Amino acid sequence: MALALLAPLPMAAPARAIETIKLKLPFIQDTFTVKVEELRSPSALLNGNSDLAELNRATNGEIGRKLSALMASPLPVQMRSALRNSMGSALLDQVLLVVSALGEVDGVRQPPSQGSVELEQALQKAARDNKGEVTLVDVLQVVPGQTVTLDLNRFLVAIQRLKQQQQAAVPLVAGTTAASSDGRFSAAGNNQTARRTTSMSAAHREAPLELVVVEPTGKGNGKLVMISHGLWDSPANFEGWAEHLASHGYTVVMPVHPGSDKSQQQEMLSGKVPPPGPAELMLRPKDVSAAIDAAAAGKLGLRQPVDTRSVLAAGHSWGATTVLQLAGVRPSSVELKQFCSDVKDPARNLSWVLQCSFLDSADRSGLADPRVKAGVAVSPPMRLLFAPGAGDAMNAQVMVVSGTRDWVVPVGPEAIEPVRNQARSVGIGGNRLVLAEGGDHFNLRAPAGNGESVLNAVILAWFEGGGALPKDGWGNASFPLRDVTSAVAGGPAPAAPAAVSPSPSSSSR
Repeated sequence: MALALLAPLPMAAPARAIETIKLKLPFIQDTFTVKVEELRSPSALLNGNSDLAELNRATNGEIGRKLSALMASPLPVQMRSALRNSMGSALLDQVLLVVSALGEVDGVRQPPSQGSVELEQALQKAARDNKGEVTLVDVLQVVPGQTVTLDLNRFLVAIQRLKQQQQAAVPLVAGTTAASSDGRFSAAGNNQTARRTTSMSAAHREAPLELVVVEPTGKGNGKLVMISHGLWDSPANFEGWAEHLASHGYTVVMPVHPGSDKSQQQEMLSGKVPPPGPAELMLRPKDVSAAIDAAAAGKLGLRQPVDTRSVLAAGHSWGATTVLQLAGVRPSSVELKQFCSDVKDPARNLSWVLQCSFLDSADRSGLADPRVKAGVAVSPPMRLLFAPGAGDAMNAQVMVVSGTRDWVVPVGPEAIEPVRNQARSVGIGGNRLVLAEGGDHFNLRAPAGNGESVLNAVILAWFEGGGALPKDGWGNASFPLRDVTSAVAGGPAPAAPAAVSPSPSSSSR
């Protein structure tokens, strides 16, 4: 709510500050107005003379109590410094661009970067006037302009657009049989596992790169798995995958991506650092490749040798995008330039905020690692970042997994459409698309000790097959999993490729 009101701020500041808010309510043709000063307290609104004050009296003050509580809630103190460090960043510009479609200040819209400057100035003045504690009403009264309009119909449009994007999965789910969950892939393996953290130097990072290692304590299979976490996340949310794989003999290494991990988010919100920059699109796959280099050189202190000539990789969200890069899918700015500025595009979704922030680095971020032979990409933002034909020269077989209820990276534009484009371009090959019915952006992750992971079985099955799925036995009882590749590609499923069988005794590249 606050950002929707504040984002589209005019650069040329009139002398007067916001005095009136106009609320355009759904299904009602009239616009309700409310004086900003009336929002200071329920009694002020009850005694006011605006349209909303009249409506408030008709509801015995119920609207006023709820609206006043919202407007009087202090904004996070860290917001001021966070915005100061975020000004001019591509990520913040995209956020401001999106929310500017929901409201207007005096009917004027300016480039997002200019809006962020005005927003920071308004917050600073409000903080000075109120000894550091800032409410939404305080900010509105120092924002340049005379009126601000919040169109609630636009919220409904955004919600309806998301429902349509998720709707694309319905016929695929209805027309495909879910895989059974009975079989050895779901059960834990015979190995006990050990977890530890370590660090290594990396030429592309100023500070040492931190790694979480989960490995079997007994005899393993010599296979190395790299797992990449998502934006503002950490390996902790994927240790369930790691433990399951390690129990089956795999050695798992999970880098902490320092420019976009959980601690970076905390420092950003406290105003110490800016949001992740476009360069992180290049740095993340370099983190993974550097860790493979270290394993090959025997610098990670692994319990047993692993074959670094044939590596497996998995990732979630932005980490899934990293896996696609390593697998040879080439980012480019082609689609970003065409679609990032259109907030009304029917395929637009929350993940485009992140993807569009990579406009300046996309063309330089094709960082395939030929040692990666099979990958699992869970909920990858990829519709804009990877143009049709981006995967024509892949060096790995990739299984994309998407939840049918994902509202951050919705299944229609971010999974179904790219896979269909790939099929039309060069064929789907051995790559697969699996849908998790009822899966959202977060319940497909696997924190340690949090019960059975939705994707444990299918990830293990994919890696056991060296980049191929067996016919059955990799499903989940709570969130049915379906291989919908054939239906999306419009043809029969391709023959499974031969399994990769690395030598347990090899530790060379």
